[in-house]
Amino acid sequence: MNQTSLRPSTLGQQRDWMWQGWQTHYTYLRPAQKTNQPPILFIHGFGASLGHWRQNLPFFSERHTVYALDLLGFGASEKAAVPYSVDLWVQQLHSFWQTFIGRPVILVGNSIGSLVALSAAHAHPEMAEGLVMLSLPDPSLREDLIPQWCRPVLSRIERAFTAEWILKSLFYGVRRPKVIRPWAGLAYASRAAITDELVEILTTPAGDRGAARAFSMILQAMVNPRFGPRVDAVLPTLEIPILLLWGRQDRMVPPIFAQKFAAMNARLRLIELDDAGHCPHDECAEVVNLAIADWLTEQQIAA
Repeated sequence: MNQTSLRPSTLGQQRDWMWQGWQTHYTYLRPAQKTNQPPILFIHGFGASLGHWRQNLPFFSERHTVYALDLLGFGASEKAAVPYSVDLWVQQLHSFWQTFIGRPVILVGNSIGSLVALSAAHAHPEMAEGLVMLSLPDPSLREDLIPQWCRPVLSRIERAFTAEWILKSLFYGVRRPKVIRPWAGLAYASRAAITDELVEILTTPAGDRGAARAFSMILQAMVNPRFGPRVDAVLPTLEIPILLLWGRQDRMVPPIFAQKFAAMNARLRLIELDDAGHCPHDECAEVVNLAIADWLTEQQIAA
C-alpha cells in the first residue's frame, strides 16, 4: 500500500499487521522514559489516515505510549471489498487492542473515528479508560429529521446517486490534488491549514489498488442509517470520563449537535473551539493537545 512521505519522527514506528487476512497499517510511539500513564489510541475520520494525527502523536508520546491505525479501506490499509460499517471497524479496533495493547486506553477519534471510538467503548468497556471525540456524526439522525412519508423517495434518489459507476467517477475526479484542496476547505475553517502535507495525506491512498471500489462501498454504506449505532442509545450508557471537542465553524457536522450530545451523559465535558472546523486536532493542534492534556489531568486519568 502507498504511504506518505511524512517524517518518521512525526509518525513513529510504522508497521503492517494482518487482520482477518487483510493487511492493515498502524504506528506507535513510546515516551523516552517508562511511564504508568494509560496508552492513547487515535482513530482517524473519513478519507483520512493515521497521518492526520501527525501534530498530536509526538506531543502525547512524551508521557504516554500512543498508537494510531488506518481503518480498513483507508490510508495504507487494504482497500478490501467488504460490507463496511462502524461495527466492522470496531472489530478491527478491538482486535488491534487485544493484540498490541491489552490494557485500558484513552480512545481519541475524529468524525467517523469518534463514532467508532464511542461504539468500541460501549461494546468493549474493558478497552476504554476515557473517551475523547472531535466532532461526532450520527447517521441515525436522518430517521428523526426526515418524515416517514418522504423516506422511500429519498432512498430511491440515494440509490440512484450512489450507483457504483457514479461514485467511481466521482472518486477519480476528486482524488486529484487540485480538487482535494477546495474539498478539504469544507472541513477546515482556514484555508491556510490546507498544506501540501495535508493534501499528500489525503491523496496518496487514492492510488492503491481497489481504492475506487472501497470508496464506493464505504459511501454506499454510510447513507444507510444502520451504518452505525444511534448516539442517543450508546452515549448515555458510558460510565467513563468523556471529552467532546467541537469546532464552532464545523460545516460537516453542525455544531448545534454538540449541546444535544453533551446533555446525554453527565460525565461528558464539552469544549467548543473558535476558528476551528471539522478537524480541530489538525487545524489548531496546540489548542486541542493542551485541552486534552488538561482534561486528562482533571479527570485524574493522568498524573
